[in-house]
Amino acid sequence: MIDKYEDPFVKISAMIGSDEYLKVARSLLKAEDATDEEIASSTGLRINMVRKVLYDLFGKSLITGIRVKDERKGWFVYRWRSRRDEVENFIENQKKKISERLQHRLDYENSSEFYHCGNVDCSRVTFENALEAMFKCPSCGKILNLKKNEKSKKAYAKKIDEIKNDMQQTF
Repeated sequence: MIDKYEDPFVKISAMIGSDEYLKVARSLLKAEDATDEEIASSTGLRINMVRKVLYDLFGKSLITGIRVKDERKGWFVYRWRSRRDEVENFIENQKKKISERLQHRLDYENSSEFYHCGNVDCSRVTFENALEAMFKCPSCGKILNLKKNEKSKKAYAKKIDEIKNDMQQTF
């Protein structure tokens, strides 16, 4: 369970994954430069789960790993550290990606005409597909009629504006 005063690094980690991410993130904040084995021991998670979480967080640039030689065992291990300073960049990059996807979807909605039979179980189809099917629903066989998509367009545009405004206020 995340509380509202939790560190942003922990919150983002929990949003990315599950309870395992939450435990690993908290462990990383408590013991900087911890090995995967130390994290597994402190969290009670299996080592392969800890490694999966660490590699995912590392791939998202939220943690860093330093390879060092374990003097006791004689092999190399990674010591992991949170990159709390990267949390804001990660959030902004995610907002940018979402905004771009929504813009692509809005462009698709603007450039296409859609047809639908009125049956809630059936999907809408593009003009090309409706023409190919002779304006009969490919699922149920009912007549396809032009389906206005103004609500969808407005919803996408509104969400894009909200994200862009949010991004501008951050800087």
